[in-house]
Amino acid sequence: MTTSTRATTDAKTPAAGLIPDPIQAGLAAGWQVIDASTLASDRVLEADVVVIGSGAGGGVTAEILSLAGLKVIIVEEGALKSSRDFKMREADAYPALYQESAARKTRDKAINILQGRTVGGSTTVNWTSSFRTPTGTLDYWGRHFGLSGYTVAGMAPWFEMMERRLNVSTWEAAPNENNEVLRRGADKLGIPVAAIRRNVKGCWNLGYCGMGCPTNAKQSMLVTTIPSALNHGATLVTRARAERLVFKGDKVDHLQCVALDGAGLAPSGRLLTLRARHFVVAGGAINSPALLMRSLAPDPHGLLGKRTFLHPTVISAGQFAQRIDGYAGAPQTIYSDHFMQTQAIDGAIGYKLEAPPLHPLLLATTMAGFGDEHAAMMRQFPHTQVLLALLRDGFHAEAPGGSVALAGGGAPVLDYPISAFVWDGVRRALLTMAEIQFAAGARSVYPIHEMARGYRTWAEAHKGIRELPYKALMTRVVSAHVMGGCPMSDDERRGVTGADGRYHGVANLSVHDGSLFPTSIGANPQLSIYGITARLASGLAQALTGRAAPVPV
Repeated sequence: MTTSTRATTDAKTPAAGLIPDPIQAGLAAGWQVIDASTLASDRVLEADVVVIGSGAGGGVTAEILSLAGLKVIIVEEGALKSSRDFKMREADAYPALYQESAARKTRDKAINILQGRTVGGSTTVNWTSSFRTPTGTLDYWGRHFGLSGYTVAGMAPWFEMMERRLNVSTWEAAPNENNEVLRRGADKLGIPVAAIRRNVKGCWNLGYCGMGCPTNAKQSMLVTTIPSALNHGATLVTRARAERLVFKGDKVDHLQCVALDGAGLAPSGRLLTLRARHFVVAGGAINSPALLMRSLAPDPHGLLGKRTFLHPTVISAGQFAQRIDGYAGAPQTIYSDHFMQTQAIDGAIGYKLEAPPLHPLLLATTMAGFGDEHAAMMRQFPHTQVLLALLRDGFHAEAPGGSVALAGGGAPVLDYPISAFVWDGVRRALLTMAEIQFAAGARSVYPIHEMARGYRTWAEAHKGIRELPYKALMTRVVSAHVMGGCPMSDDERRGVTGADGRYHGVANLSVHDGSLFPTSIGANPQLSIYGITARLASGLAQALTGRAAPVPV
């Protein structure tokens, strides 16, 4: 039995037939979907609410507002894809589904950033890991940003609601070998680990979540909230770039959008003008603050785009005698928060340990080295196991995150300087991951660093990793978690939005996405965005209709 067959069998899901494709069914039923690349002339559309972005924040918001009886327009820069487009091929998926073909980088090119650019946003391509906002993070927000309503008890109903809605639950199948190495090595060292909950239903355990779910099992916005909103009368506009909010007095008068061509890259020459009673910005950290900056939104305290966080992530590759086949099976199922929980939240930077899925293109472009050395490493692909460490930025003066600015043409660019304080966390994280991999039986360990080599023993790795120089472009840093840039606080000196998501100084503008976070959260952010935006969207629906918001099911 092959590894991929074994993974599918262990998932205990039906082997016959795909879960029905809600996108094709909805289009056939007459959904209101406008592909802006096909427009022959400029258009003006009107609604009660325009939601800019269709990811975790935009999708949840659109469903709740549509269920409340409001007329909603959802604007998405990417294209509408469905399971029939997801062929489990990296070469197809990255250009079609990610910002900048999965090659978005910080200004200095030192950090690679993975963000979705399609209907469903990053929820369409993430790895399904679902964590509530950690208690320590919520407590910190209350103390430092006045978010007194964002307590564990205050947020519990919203997390519970979205967990039911998106089937966030314990994953019962056995971990693949890539995740099992983390558990086995940590157990030997006495490091506690736990299982990751996933937002899936009828998952086939294939392992290609990052390329779009080909079976519709991942409960992303693409197959849940967006279809629900469209079924309740919403309009979806795709391949349309939100260019500028136009203000009149203390209100947004309309949104100007640029239609893109069929490739979704260049302007087609057509324009869309969207008018509404209320506007919700949900383009994700980086894009949301950039839109507001292009629009010259009020920013009296210079907060827009500042304190943008990444969970700077570093990687360690181990080579094992047995096959790892890290592409097969659920991508992330085991984690450890030990090195966060044993660190004061505002002390030395803590980090979360996980195991990412391995696919040839993503691994090849991440691994250090070149030429024969790189080729030899890639020949060991079936035997390669990878760990990653997510560093918890934003809680210490020397980890203030980065800042979004506008480059030529108004495109966003993120500056993210890495301080000595953060580099210290990188060094400790690489040491931890190497020790775990050797404890699990690795024959050699390769920290992803341009000057590192394959260490054959833990003693050799301990000495070598401690002596490495830690600098930008020398140490490989990546991120799939972008947060902040539009922080929330009722104190206008600390946030551009209030605790209700309403933008300070603008009567009909809200922000509903991860850019609201005043720090990073120290966990994969999708469930935090779901819960927080469910709370905000429900409050907005009640304010706009005068009735309690309905509960999505």
